[in-house]
Amino acid sequence: MLDNRKKKILQAIVEEYIDTAEPVSSGNLVKELNCSSATIRNDMAELEKIGFLEKPYTSAGRIPSQKGYRYYIDELLRDDKLTAKEMQYIKNKLETTVNELEDLTKIATTTLSELTHYTTIAIGPKIETHTILDVKFVLLGSRVMMAIILTDSGIIREAIIKFDEDVTEEQIKNLNTIFANHMVGKPIDELGGNIEEFITNEMKNSISIIQKIIDEINKIFKEHDDLILEGTNKAFDLPEFQKAELAKNFMNVLDAKDLVSEVLNTGVAEDINVYIGEELQDEKLKDFSVVTFNHLLGDKDIGTIGIIGPTRMDYSKVISIMKYISKKLKEDHDE
Repeated sequence: MLDNRKKKILQAIVEEYIDTAEPVSSGNLVKELNCSSATIRNDMAELEKIGFLEKPYTSAGRIPSQKGYRYYIDELLRDDKLTAKEMQYIKNKLETTVNELEDLTKIATTTLSELTHYTTIAIGPKIETHTILDVKFVLLGSRVMMAIILTDSGIIREAIIKFDEDVTEEQIKNLNTIFANHMVGKPIDELGGNIEEFITNEMKNSISIIQKIIDEINKIFKEHDDLILEGTNKAFDLPEFQKAELAKNFMNVLDAKDLVSEVLNTGVAEDINVYIGEELQDEKLKDFSVVTFNHLLGDKDIGTIGIIGPTRMDYSKVISIMKYISKKLKEDHDE
């Protein structure tokens, strides 16, 4: 446990370092904390000794360690860092009429990036948790068909399927009836391998056509949701990314879609989750922080939104905006 003075010193150092990207010396804090420089220096030395501060190179100042950031987020952070103008901006953005929950995720992602000036990443809702409302097959040519699946969240998935043999309109009509009977009204994650067994029992001929359709539908269900990226260029305005190695690592992380998806899908739904550097348990992410938020509207998942940036992130601003977006989404949905 830290005493109150050490808490104030740690908070002041974290917030000044976030603002300036420069190591903080005791002289910077004298006026703000109304303490002597010697007292502050002694407390800074103690905070360094217990691992909350670090002394970079030969600088007289200190910067927060990852442990220091974690204590700041858990114990000292204020989440009311929003202006009336920013709140109105969020309200206006989220009032946009949308037809799909994916669109709402994109709007929230863009808004977060615009207000924080960090790179925002998002992944759409997990389609397998939703219920199928409709399945349609449309013949586009003698050997080409489009499959369209609509879920109760408004998400639409399409696939173009090509065959090695001709397909007739009569076959398409039968397929529409058979697949609809088996799939409509059921959650996607309950279908599993039952599609293949059901369809082959129902329709004895044209097995090769059916198998092709089943394979493509299974791909739709299993594929990763597309990642949404906003504000990637903004990262390179930050002082940390003037170092070529860190900038290169950042781009490599964004290119590693499986890694980003894994980070976004970690955490508790409807909680804001903060991961700092080594907490992400991946060497590629040791110099970065990720703040994620997964939101539910009623029982529907609208996807996960995250901020990725250097560990010197304005956590107070990011979390304030995420909480306000969450609040407005709930209010709009309850109405």
